[in-house]
Amino acid sequence: MVQKAKILLVDDRPENLLALEAILSALDQTLVRASSGEEALKALLTDDFAVILLDVQMPGMDGFETAAHIKRRERTRDIPIIFLTAINHGPHHTFRGYAAGAVDYISKPFDPWVLRAKVSVFVELYMKNCQLREQAALLRLQLEGDGKDAGEQKESAGLLAELSARLAAVEEQAEALSKQLSDESTDAAAVATAAHLERKLTGLRRALDALEPGTGGASPLPSRN
Repeated sequence: MVQKAKILLVDDRPENLLALEAILSALDQTLVRASSGEEALKALLTDDFAVILLDVQMPGMDGFETAAHIKRRERTRDIPIIFLTAINHGPHHTFRGYAAGAVDYISKPFDPWVLRAKVSVFVELYMKNCQLREQAALLRLQLEGDGKDAGEQKESAGLLAELSARLAAVEEQAEALSKQLSDESTDAAAVATAAHLERKLTGLRRALDALEPGTGGASPLPSRN
């Protein structure tokens, strides 16, 4: 059974968390609540998340400060963050969100379908990365040691080809998403989202290329999504 991705929802208002759960329940993933920045950071200590939906206006540690802590941690700095805000102070306020490491910045009230679609992109990418890492680990085991017979070598080559094909499919999806974003909008959200996907896929492709025979052995794929 494929393990579900975890999505972290951070908001100090219970009714907002309930609304987010209602919107994202159709994705059939694991939704984790956090009612403060401190609670979110505690959840991130033990669990891996595909994406974080983070409210900007919270008492105590606000969304910007919470994001700064997330980006300082090696374990969590690559997790995509989507900021949600009920206010709009103009481009400077929005820029602060992107400077804090957000891949998107959405003002309330937002279109539920749009939010669900944006989140689903990062969930899909996370799940694909998990599958690639699992297959890469299996491939590394098959590539280790000397004296493999012809059948084992053929099996390893076949698995490597399948792994490369899966990554190519993700790259194709990311390219289509990037084109869609550029066609629909030229704002910083589109640029940030496309750049994030490109960085992750470039790292995966580089790691996969290192598994090819004659490149010096099997290098591990990135541990984060």
